[in-house]
Amino acid sequence: MEPMSADGPETFEDLYRELEETVRRLDAGGQPLDEAIALYERGMHLVKRCQELLDAAELRVVTLQQLFAAEQPASPDV
Repeated sequence: MEPMSADGPETFEDLYRELEETVRRLDAGGQPLDEAIALYERGMHLVKRCQELLDAAELRVVTLQQLFAAEQPASPDV
C-alpha cells in the first residue's frame, strides 16, 4: 500500500523529482540560513521516504521471486 499525502498517494517518482529540485535549490545557494536548513530538512525527509519505498519494492520483488521459484517443478537429474 502506498503512503498517502494530502494530494493522494506518494509515488517514488514524485518524491524523487522533489528531492532533485530541493538539491538543485540548495546547490544554487543564496537562501537565508533558515530557508537553507528547511530545504535540507525536507531533502532528508525525501531521502528517507524514497529509501522506504525502494526497500518495500525490493522486498516485494524478492518475495515474488521466491514464490515463482517455489512453483517451478523440480527438474530431474539427467
